[in-house]
Parts: sequence; structure tokens; C-alpha cells
Amino acid sequence: MRTQHGLTVSLFVAAIAAFAQGNVPSGQAIAEVASGKRATANAAWWGFSKTDSTAALQAAIDSGAKTVLVPFMGDAWIVRPIKLRGNLELVFEPGVLVLAKRGEFQGGGDSLFTAVDVENLTIRGYGATLRMWKSDYQKPPYKKAEWRMGIAIRGCRNVLIEGVRVESSGGDGFYVDGGGTRKYSENVTIRNAVAHDNHRQGISVISAQNLLVENCTFSGTDGTPPEAGIDLEVDTPDQRFVNCVIRNCVFENNSGHAMLIYLKPLDHTSAPVSIRFENCHARMGTAGMKPEDFKDITQRGWAGMAVGTAKDDGPQGLIEFINCTSENTGKEGVRIFDKSSTGVKVRFVDCSWSNPWVSAHRNATEPRVPILIQQRRREVTARPGGIEFVNCYVYDDVPRAAVFYDDDSGALPLSEIHGTITVRNPRGTRARLGPQTTNVDLKLVEAPK
Repeated sequence: MRTQHGLTVSLFVAAIAAFAQGNVPSGQAIAEVASGKRATANAAWWGFSKTDSTAALQAAIDSGAKTVLVPFMGDAWIVRPIKLRGNLELVFEPGVLVLAKRGEFQGGGDSLFTAVDVENLTIRGYGATLRMWKSDYQKPPYKKAEWRMGIAIRGCRNVLIEGVRVESSGGDGFYVDGGGTRKYSENVTIRNAVAHDNHRQGISVISAQNLLVENCTFSGTDGTPPEAGIDLEVDTPDQRFVNCVIRNCVFENNSGHAMLIYLKPLDHTSAPVSIRFENCHARMGTAGMKPEDFKDITQRGWAGMAVGTAKDDGPQGLIEFINCTSENTGKEGVRIFDKSSTGVKVRFVDCSWSNPWVSAHRNATEPRVPILIQQRRREVTARPGGIEFVNCYVYDDVPRAAVFYDDDSGALPLSEIHGTITVRNPRGTRARLGPQTTNVDLKLVEAPK
């Protein structure tokens, strides 16, 4: 039997048992945890403090209890960096605020919660918030850095994070990467979560296998590039994106791309890429706004969906966007840049893009179009292309091409572009794919008036 949020009845029974001791220090309860008589511990037993509860929370986590409950105390749990262990279920009660201690986190990589090379970790926090002090970290005496994460998962297996809100970190709200012994994290699920107002990304995925991100919101990223809602970006060729699924997520008001995949470090020796976005939505502003509603000349935001730098010597595989949409994006609805036609394929199925380029971007030199295919660096690829559009739509009312190929070299023909895009634009339906193409059969269909 499960509750609305997937918590088992047994967990509630454990919670009642833990809280029966009260949210007060208890040497007896701590001893029973240490002896194995109790599998569930209340972090307040180790002593809650309004000024610094690091020692209490860390001791509860290190106690060996299968489940550690962090109770609502009427005040924030103020902490310095916390290290997580494996075989742990960490549950934050609704209303709990875990707050980074002000003046701490001086190290560039000091994160609120970090797990390295652990297995079987669950973090639940429906109604709970993990908050840092982004604006503090962006100025002296803090040294410039972008790695003060909310929750950092490094080289871990079997991880579930659900229900928690992470905000105002000095790096990413969530971070998933390899660790000391594993080159990638495996079997990681992040669901029903929110990442808001983070410095670098809402979530960064550096290396993962069997990753599921679902029913999440990534919003308000602003601080240092890429400033994406989600960024899947490896550092080395031996890292990977295998069976990574992002489903039913909203990407809103991020200063960079909403959804970004960047593959440059991968080569032909890398594991084939398999990334799938399903039922995701990107936007600036709020739902239903029109381009004329955007009055702020400092409005930012880049593409709704971006895939970049998959080189000629890059990996094989498939990147899919299925039933994904964007509206009122700062720049394009879609940007594909420096992507080879010989490697990983990109496919859009039942996707729609509406009202691109609502931001000022006064210094932007690229074409202001809904779908941009961009060739910037010949050393990355001499054979750009490898994109398919299946039953896709563009909604626009500006006289411009729906799809535009921008080639800085002026000498590289676009190849392997297929599919059908229906365009609703009273000012015309057209594509500009360059004077030469190879095996290109993209069809633009005018929508019925």
C-alpha cells in the first residue's frame, strides 16, 4: 500500500515510532540506534540548534540508521556541508528548511549535500526546501566558483530523490556525475522536485547510466554560463549518457538554454548516446504570454532545446525530443550547432515551437529564427546535419524562415535532414538550408488557415 507521494505505510509507522521519543535530545534513543534496536532515527535526538545543526544532522546520518527523519522544528536547520552515506533513507518533514550557514561554504566545491561512491540512497522531501545563499557566493570575500551544489551525486548507484525543492545554490541545484571509483552514476531517479534560482544550472548531468528525471521544474537559473535549466555535458570521452530520460518537466525563465546537450568531449570510443526528452515544456515568462507582453529589455533566455558539438569523430547513438514544446523562448525554439551527420542522430517527434526571440539580445548576430542549424567550427565537423523532424509544428507571425542553416565557413553543405514541419505563419512558409545540400528532404507544410 502506498500514499499519494509513494511513501509506504511502513515508513509512516517508522516515523511515528521515531517521533514518539520527541524532537528533543535523547541519549537513550541514540544508544538504541547504535545497538540496532532502532532502524529509524530522528535527527533532533542529536540536538537541534537554531544557529548550527551540522553536528546533529551529520551524526544522525552517520548513525547507521536505515531511515533518518529530519523534523520540522519551527526554525531552519542551519548547516555547513553535509556528507551522505549509502543504505540511507533521508526524509525531510513537510515545512523543513535546510539552510546553508551564512559565511560558510568558502570552498569552491562546498555543496549542501554530497554523496560520493555510495549505493542505495533515498532523499525524500515533499514540502521541504534546501536553500543556499547564491548572492553571497557571487561576490567577495567568496572566490569565484560554480561548484557549490545543492545536492551532488558523484559515482553513486541506486539513488532516488523526490519531492524536494533546491534553491539559490552557488552551482547547480542537482548534480550527477562519476566519482572516485565509478566513471558515472547509475540508476538515479529525480522526481517531483524543483530547482529554482541556482547559479549555474538547475541540474547538470555529467555522466550517467539509467537516469530518470520526471515531473520536475527547473527555473530561474542565473549567475554563470551555461545557466541552463538542464545541461547534459560530459568532461571526458570515458564518461557517458546511456538511457537518460527526462520526462514531464518544465523549464522556465532560465537565462541560458532551457534544455542543453553538449557532446564535444565524446569520441568514437565513447559509449553510444541515448537521451530522450518526453513531454517537456520550455518558456520565458508565464503560460499564455504573447511576444508583445515582454517589455523588459534585459529579458534573457536562449533556446528551448539545444544540441551541440557532436563531432565527426564523435559517438553514435540517438537523442530524441518527443512531444516537447517551447513558447516565448529568449532565442530559438531549437538550436543545433556543430553537429555531424555521421554520428549521433537527433530526432524531434510531435514537437512544437512558438514565438521565439522574445528577448532583446541586442548583441546577437545569429539569425532570429524558430529553428537554427548552425555550423561554427570546421575542426569539429565538416559534415553538418543528421536531424529528423517527425510531425512537428512551428507557430510564428514574423516574416522569416522557419528553419535556417547558418554556415560560418560558407562552404559546408548540409546533409541528412529529413521529415515534415507544419508552419502556421501568415507571412509565409519557407526554409533556408543553403545553396547545396546532400540527402535533404525536409518538407515544410503550410498550416490550414
